[in-house]
Amino acid sequence: MHNIFVYCEIDEGQVADVSLELLTKGRKLANELDCKLEAAVIGHNLKGIEKEIFSYGVDILHLADDKRLAPYTTLPHTHLVVNLFQKIKPDVALFGATSVGRDLAPRVASKMKCGLTADCTSLVIGDHKDNKSGKEYKSLLYQIRPAFGGNIIATIINPETRPQMATVREGVMKREIFDKTHKGSLKTIKVDELLTDDLFPVQILERHMEKKKINIKVSPIIVSGGYGVGSKENFELLYELAEVLGGEVGASRAAVDAGFADHERQVGQTGVTVRPKLYIACGISGAVQHTAGMSESAKIIAINNDPKAPINQIADYSIIGDIEDIIPKMIKFYKKNTK
Repeated sequence: MHNIFVYCEIDEGQVADVSLELLTKGRKLANELDCKLEAAVIGHNLKGIEKEIFSYGVDILHLADDKRLAPYTTLPHTHLVVNLFQKIKPDVALFGATSVGRDLAPRVASKMKCGLTADCTSLVIGDHKDNKSGKEYKSLLYQIRPAFGGNIIATIINPETRPQMATVREGVMKREIFDKTHKGSLKTIKVDELLTDDLFPVQILERHMEKKKINIKVSPIIVSGGYGVGSKENFELLYELAEVLGGEVGASRAAVDAGFADHERQVGQTGVTVRPKLYIACGISGAVQHTAGMSESAKIIAINNDPKAPINQIADYSIIGDIEDIIPKMIKFYKKNTK
C-alpha cells in the first residue's frame, strides 16, 4: 500500500507524547507523498482511543486489544507488528526512541530484512542518485541524526528495502492536532488467530514504575547551566532565577557529569529535547550535542564570559560576563519590575 505507518506506544493507559509527535510528522509526510497515514495501537482497555488518534490525521488505525498485550512484552508485540507489515507493506515506519521503541523496532527490522536508523532528530523527503551505478531514487525518507558523538549530522537513506524504518527522539517533532473532526477507518487485529502460547514465555505478576520527579519538557521557561557555572553551589543561583521566573532548571551533559545537577535535568543529545518559550543558557559553550536539544526554543538568552562561545551564534541575546555577577542582577531587576 506504500503508506506512512506510526507505531503508537501506550504509556499508563495514554498514547505516549512521542507517538503523537510522530503522528503529526507522519501526517505531513503523507501529505507530501500523497499517501495515507496508518497507525497501530497494541494493548488493553483501548476503547475510544481512536478518537484521539484520528484527530492527528490518521486514515487507518489498526487496533489490537487483549489483556495479554499489556504491559508491553517483546515477543507478542513484535509478532503482531511484523504480521501487520507483511499485509499492509508500508513505505515508511516510525517508532518512538523509547525503551519500548528501541526494543521493538530493531526486531521488526530484522524480521523484515530492512534498514533502521535510530534516534533521528529530523525526517525529510528527498531524492537520491547513486553516483556509482547512476541509479536515481525518488521520494526517499532522509533519516537525519547526530553521529560520532554529535560532531556531525548524518543523513541516512534506505533506497532498496522496505519499509524505511526510523526511531525518533521524544520532543524533536512538534505535536499538533490535524483536525478534531477527522474520521479514519478502524481495523481490528484478530489477536486470537495470531497469538500462540509460545509468545508468552514470561508472565508479569506485578509491575511497579517510579514516576519522574522532574519533567522539564513541559516548562515554558528553562534556566540551564553548563560546566562554566563552576560548581554545584553556583548552580543554586540558577535555581533562584528559575524560581523567580516560574521556570525549571536544566543542565548540559558536562554539568551533569561534574555532579552539578541530576541527570533528569540534562538537555541535549543524550538528555531531553525541549522547546520552551524562554531558554537561558548559563555557562554553556554551545556544543552541537547540547544545542540539538534546545535550538528550537522560542527565545534564547546566553550568559557566558566567552564572547566567541558557539552558543552566542544561536542566541537571540548574549550577555558577556560572569554568572555570579549577572544572575543576581537579573533577579534583582526582575523583582523590581514586577512589583
